[in-house]
Amino acid sequence: MKGSLRRVWGLCYRHLALYRHSWPRLLELMYWPILQMLVWGFVTAYLAGVQQNTASVAAGVLLGGVLLWEVALRSQMGFAITFLEEIWSRNLGHIFVSPLRPGELVAGLMCMATLRMLTGVLPAVALAWALYGFGLFRMGPVVVLFFAALMLMGWAVALGVTAMILRHGAGAEPLAWSVLFGLTPFACVFYPLSTLPTGLQWVAQAIPAAHVFEGMRAALTEGRLDSFHLLMAFGLDLIWLLVLGRVFGAQFEAARRSGALLTIGE
Repeated sequence: MKGSLRRVWGLCYRHLALYRHSWPRLLELMYWPILQMLVWGFVTAYLAGVQQNTASVAAGVLLGGVLLWEVALRSQMGFAITFLEEIWSRNLGHIFVSPLRPGELVAGLMCMATLRMLTGVLPAVALAWALYGFGLFRMGPVVVLFFAALMLMGWAVALGVTAMILRHGAGAEPLAWSVLFGLTPFACVFYPLSTLPTGLQWVAQAIPAAHVFEGMRAALTEGRLDSFHLLMAFGLDLIWLLVLGRVFGAQFEAARRSGALLTIGE
């Protein structure tokens, strides 16, 4: 166990060392979450100024949706991009000459994804409070559960993305930036699930994030904890992680047998 933790830490330390003396890398982590928050913050400020009653509530829901969706986006991208950095540096084959196991690689990528997400999202949350008076944590401790559910979904999607990269090489790399954006219309980030056509509601109900945002709206507008949607989110996260984890494991073994770990990205 101790040796396993040391190997995971070694992988994390390699990537942390890249950020220690590189402010552009740190700035890049915060750039998009802060930019999204600023744009939507101005929109919500405008809506709140048009009508002081319902519009101010809707504005808070929109800004909360933006900030929480960044948790899923940054978790998925942090995982996938950390994996891609090993490919770009031609280091993936070298890693597995060491005693590092595939599960330890995944654990290290999850740790780095968490650190990257927190570095990007927390400054945006703080600025939302300072500039617009919106406190994401006013919903209470349930925000931590929302963060956890969205992080798990981001990791699950990233496992699928890295599996595609192992299978198709450089041609699949753009998925690291785009795949989760494709789920945005069905994740119900900015509107209730009931807004979607009936057929698409079934699609949305299979996405963990849709249940998280239903729970967020209940917390912001009604001040209550929607335990049903929260349990659904974590249950779906578990299914997604199991299924996409097996897909990743199968593609990783196939890449190792074929020697693609040494040539991927070339």
